Amino acid sequence: MPTAHYLPLSRFILAKVVCIVFLFCSSTAIASSAQTFSTLASFAGTNGASPQSPLIQATDGNFYGTTILGGYNNCGQGCGTIFKITPSGTLTALYSFCSQSGCSDGSSPLGLVQATDGDFYGTTNDGGANGAGTVFKVTRGGSLTTLYSFCAQWLCTDGQWPRPGLVQGTDGNFYGTTVYGGANGYGTVFRISSNGSLTTLYSFCSQQNCPDGAYPGGLMQARDGNFYGTTTGFYTSGGARNDGTVFRLVSVRPCLSCPLEWK
Repeated sequence: MPTAHYLPLSRFILAKVVCIVFLFCSSTAIASSAQTFSTLASFAGTNGASPQSPLIQATDGNFYGTTILGGYNNCGQGCGTIFKITPSGTLTALYSFCSQSGCSDGSSPLGLVQATDGDFYGTTNDGGANGAGTVFKVTRGGSLTTLYSFCAQWLCTDGQWPRPGLVQGTDGNFYGTTVYGGANGYGTVFRISSNGSLTTLYSFCSQQNCPDGAYPGGLMQARDGNFYGTTTGFYTSGGARNDGTVFRLVSVRPCLSCPLEWK
């Protein structure tokens, strides 16, 4: 009579665990393959082209975004649009940039944020009164107001070419970055109120050989109330290489009666 062979208890338990994991992974793979993908809308030029910023979902449940090209006005391939799209895929172009003489309303918008007042705020990378980009406000109905045109100060010390967009701080103001301009020409961090009053908070490359970075790329406000962001890589005038930085911008008050400073 053949002798029966039994797995030791530890090996038996291990075998069961492996079997359970295999069955779980198999069922997960089956579930994943059941996911569906739907194209909700396709741009056609006049309603926009080349969207390059994320959508936001507004309080009305619809999605809003920007395209850097397309629209009804001639900038070669169009000057960009602001659009609305419903969850079912109905696309509406709300505004076409360069609708004003000399593109004073801006061109090539780069993203939106919905503010606590219900309106949308954003930036254009080009156009404006000085050709260096704008900050704008737009209603859900598509009525646009240009709040600020960059390079309004001598040598663009207020910055030029803002990107990629704005964040609304807990103080109700909006914060953003420009990729060029500022006191040193390497970009800025700025604050702007809802009525268009702009303050330059920091000009990059303020330190020798630019260890503070250059050409910033947007901001976020953290739970500690400070703003964080990144700068891209570049070569200094002396040929030294800088591969980019992560920075924090902190608000400080040197004395009780002093205004806030940013460092």
